[in-house]
Amino acid sequence: MEKIRRHIIFYGYVQGVGFRWKARNSASRLGISGWVKNLPDGSVEMEAEGTERDIADLITSLEDHSWGSIERMESENIPVHGDYSFEVR
Repeated sequence: MEKIRRHIIFYGYVQGVGFRWKARNSASRLGISGWVKNLPDGSVEMEAEGTERDIADLITSLEDHSWGSIERMESENIPVHGDYSFEVR
């Protein structure tokens, strides 16, 4: 399957609740590369590279939690980078 790369910003109660660590663990399990980091305004920014299905599964795993809450997301496809790992920045 063809790889895509998606730039996503998550808004809501997403900092201080283990969001970035869950993103890293889920991305690693799904074979997704990229990164995730907190932003000064309280949102979380992520770039994820993998199949469209795997990225959808990553987002589902982040929405399915008992901690925090995603109120909304902004997402756009960007050029593929060819990364090999997923890191917390």
